[in-house]
Amino acid sequence: MSEGTSTLAELLAEGGVLVLSGAGISTESGIPDYRGPGGTLTRHTPMTYQAFVGDPVARRRYWARSYIGWRAMTRATPNSGHHAVASLQRRGLVSGIVTQNVDGLHQAGGAGAVIELHGSLRDVVCLGCGHTSPREELDHRLTQANPRFGARPTAINPDGDVELRDEEIDAFQMVGCRACEEGILKPDVVFFGETVPAERVRECYALVEGARLLLVLGSSLTVMSGRRFVLHAAKLGIPVAIVNQGPTRGDGYAALTIDAPLGTVLPELVRLIDTGAVSTGSPH
Repeated sequence: MSEGTSTLAELLAEGGVLVLSGAGISTESGIPDYRGPGGTLTRHTPMTYQAFVGDPVARRRYWARSYIGWRAMTRATPNSGHHAVASLQRRGLVSGIVTQNVDGLHQAGGAGAVIELHGSLRDVVCLGCGHTSPREELDHRLTQANPRFGARPTAINPDGDVELRDEEIDAFQMVGCRACEEGILKPDVVFFGETVPAERVRECYALVEGARLLLVLGSSLTVMSGRRFVLHAAKLGIPVAIVNQGPTRGDGYAALTIDAPLGTVLPELVRLIDTGAVSTGSPH
């Protein structure tokens, strides 16, 4: 057990912890992150909102790849890190969870009241009429439209799509909105270049303001979408702790950083707290 892990356990034992999680917490479930060790940005450019809306070819490419990737995402199961966060929440130590992930694994791991900052792959929205529908329904319709589409992915990406060959994408048949028949269907997630809904951001800021500690798990904090909450906490004098593999853009604001796999650190934190191996009393 590292000194940092013991110190973090003492901080958590005080309660009032807001968790901000990123893709790094899902890597041990088989979903890679963007910027961590082996991150997909080295080989994959995420879909942008502008390309999705403005380019029918890009949109077909996204849905063809996402059609295959959806199956891999639904097979992913929560790992020990997700379960540990849920355990800390059940013990009343975690007061809120804000995740930048769209995979739903926090909820599948037993966590409740999770704010999905970037939305969820579980739902689909029509950009024309605003109708929302379950992803399972769209998947069924796409299967009917593509009965012989048997593309094999070479890799899965954090946003739920996969790498496919161009000839496989060209054969993919799209479907339209079932409600208005004309609108563009989009997963109910925030693409790169798209803005997080303002009310959702305000809700997250309120959680930061009510927290005693902001705990960042598995995020490089490279983009402002998540980093702003670290900056807000620091401005208010709320301690920040970060557990991530590799450096983050929030390290300079953190009272404590731990560079280690979350699947190792988080269960150990639960064990230390449950066994009474740490004393309460934050050094801050």
